[in-house]
Amino acid sequence: MTATAAGNASDGVDVVALGESMVTFLPSRPGRLADVPSFDRAIGGAESNVACALAAAGHSVRWVSRVGADGFGDHLVEIIGSYGVDVTSVRRDPARPTGIYFRTAGDRATDAHEVAYYRAGSAASAMAVDTVDLDAVRAGRVLHLTGITAALSAQCLGLLRELTAPRPGRPLVSFDVNHRPGLWQDGSGPQVLLELARGADLVFVGEDEAEEVWGLHGVDAVRTAFPDPETLVVKQGGRGATVFDKGDVTFVPAPHVDVVAAVGAGDAFAAGFLSATLRGLPVRDRLRHGHLMAAAALTVPGDLATPPARDHADRLVALDDAAWGTLRLGPGWTQAEQAPEEVRTP
Repeated sequence: MTATAAGNASDGVDVVALGESMVTFLPSRPGRLADVPSFDRAIGGAESNVACALAAAGHSVRWVSRVGADGFGDHLVEIIGSYGVDVTSVRRDPARPTGIYFRTAGDRATDAHEVAYYRAGSAASAMAVDTVDLDAVRAGRVLHLTGITAALSAQCLGLLRELTAPRPGRPLVSFDVNHRPGLWQDGSGPQVLLELARGADLVFVGEDEAEEVWGLHGVDAVRTAFPDPETLVVKQGGRGATVFDKGDVTFVPAPHVDVVAAVGAGDAFAAGFLSATLRGLPVRDRLRHGHLMAAAALTVPGDLATPPARDHADRLVALDDAAWGTLRLGPGWTQAEQAPEEVRTP
């Protein structure tokens, strides 16, 4: 299914996101994990982040996963469901725990942070072709996946191979590479991620990520390595993002953002781009909506942020190039109901 065709589909929910979500423990103050005395509880998971952002933006969304039959599993299902996400296809595993992790408040992109994962043998790692409801997974106009799931277990990889395999009538398959080197202990990550991405219709990958994983330099080299997806989005950090779509190449710079925490921005960008894709908006506007969703995440401490109201975002997306180039967004901007001129800076 093409991105355009996705906008015309009418059955099921708008988006299904499949993947592991974990309970996250954030430090109550700066410092090493060894020195932090207490932590605040939150949630984290690339696919559930996208699901929550899309639901908050007004789309019908289903999250498919497995969690333990424990209090952390209860918390995940309750919180993600509170965003308006359909969690009825999340299965409980009485034998495996819900994954958790601890992290410091640094920058993931520069590794200026610590992360301690406790997810080996988690309930989500038991996701497989025969342990999830494939009909529920395929019922959306868009199916969103990431490379993280493929790294959790051989069963999870088998599931992603099944979901990215060509088949008549499949939903638009969106795939965010999301390379996590620590999860690929056997070194197979680069080849597996390339294989899965080539089976998707829409791929998100960071330019720096492509260089780290495959030694690719520049957006054209990334497109050469990924010729199959109809739409390829190459995220270029604070500079912006480039989309290759049906032979056309479009670059849109990112707005200036007063960053609070550089976490969750990639998931938010994907949500913004997918939201605009579902609405049938042109490529430039899809990129701008992606940038605005990312800016919402960058201006709050955690992974999840309240997106701007749709009419507010649409006004900003409609700015001319000069006005877009002067846009600066800081904490609280998503709640601002000013006209676009009032949120710009010279």
